[in-house]
Amino acid sequence: MAPFICTPDGPIWSHLSTTLTPQTVCSHLPITETTIMAAAAPQPHVMVLPFPSQGHVIPLMELSHRLIHYGFKIDFVNTEFNHGCILKSMQNGVIPEGIHMLSIPDGLDPGDDHTDIGKLVGGLPAAMFSPLEEIIKIKKIKWMIADVSMSWALKLTNTVGVRVALFSTYSASVFALRMKLPELIEDGVIDESGNVKMHKMIQPMPPIDSTEIPWVSLGSTTERRRVNIRNVISTNQLMTLAEAIICNTFREVEPEASALLPNALPIGPLVAPMSKLNGNFWSEDQTCVTWLDRQAPGSVIYVAFGSSTVFDATRFQELANGLVLSSRPFLWVVRPNFTKEIKEERLNQFKQSVAGKGLVVTWSPQQRVLSHPSVACFITHCGWNSTMEGLLHGVPFLCCPYFADQFCNQSYVCNVWKTGLKLCANEQGVVTKEEIKDKVDQLLGDEDIKARAVMWKNKACASIREGGSSHENLLKLVKLLQEG
Repeated sequence: MAPFICTPDGPIWSHLSTTLTPQTVCSHLPITETTIMAAAAPQPHVMVLPFPSQGHVIPLMELSHRLIHYGFKIDFVNTEFNHGCILKSMQNGVIPEGIHMLSIPDGLDPGDDHTDIGKLVGGLPAAMFSPLEEIIKIKKIKWMIADVSMSWALKLTNTVGVRVALFSTYSASVFALRMKLPELIEDGVIDESGNVKMHKMIQPMPPIDSTEIPWVSLGSTTERRRVNIRNVISTNQLMTLAEAIICNTFREVEPEASALLPNALPIGPLVAPMSKLNGNFWSEDQTCVTWLDRQAPGSVIYVAFGSSTVFDATRFQELANGLVLSSRPFLWVVRPNFTKEIKEERLNQFKQSVAGKGLVVTWSPQQRVLSHPSVACFITHCGWNSTMEGLLHGVPFLCCPYFADQFCNQSYVCNVWKTGLKLCANEQGVVTKEEIKDKVDQLLGDEDIKARAVMWKNKACASIREGGSSHENLLKLVKLLQEG
């Protein structure tokens, strides 16, 4: 099947988007962007390939906005299913000049669950490889930025000669741990199916127990874990083909891990664009910002668990009761598939019962929320995007990881940066309402945690301003991609 470009009806290349820049995020830091594009140089062309999951699409869209600022033309490739979700979520239907939205089938049948990561992993290479080859040939694309979870795309360097930079949607530490996975299997810490055989603390930073190795919790069955681990090991062998490893982190926050990746370019924290094309699968509810405007400074508990976390009825009810028990205003993101056990009628009853005290929305403009002065803390699953965003905006964390690299990120927050606390589950695996209330009180009463959160915010802001480590790495990336 030939690849094709999907766009909304009508003219779409009308204007550049308004972008939330490092100047607006860190307004206290003077910054002037230096454009290094030569005026007479042809417009460089880059293909961007995210793994088809919300937490992977968003940061690569953020990077795309940064690149079009430097004059690049972007072909952004989604699966057909995700492409439709993104276009549906856009409120004005305008795609910014410089970004072409393309779509390719993901290899699943129409009736399959296209959000099932386990199903996607095995079939994506076969479904997408040939269409990608064809697009690259037709458009004469010289560079691709591929999600590290799509590392099989590195084989395109041999078939069509495209140069590939990998983008890590997780921390530099987890990337280093990924490269160490064969050694962990050889040493008998885990087996090839992700079963833990030896309990020990795993380095490098942050220290984690072997039960928290990302690929142990990623996959609902033994067979899916085996497929995931086999995929990691096989694609690790392709890493030497990557021209660079782009990381949504900054050197100062992960110095040891960054040093383990010799061709790493930490360019984070990435900043979300204000345009409607931000890679979201659900429409952002902007009314929550107006609601935040009416709250007292430093008073609101912000609760969001990303795009993949799923709660059963018990966990959902305990969280709801804990937020009410805290006696503080709260903003809670409950996306449509957050829980299948709570009926819409029951959720609406809860919304009505907390009216005036709390607000429940389907999806939020998260960086606008985290930067709002009324937000006091962030109850989070510790996805890497959320972790970097919370750090950038100086918000203390309450950590409740769900799977994959989120346990590693929790260790960073609680054990290394010390900008948050862990929400501890009981023997049934449930975080109780009492635990939520107690940890909220403890966190918001801890001035040292608040001070460290501000310190890391300042370091993050310094990294992305002109002359900062991430800004300098971004310029290196721009120069590399201009080589053609």
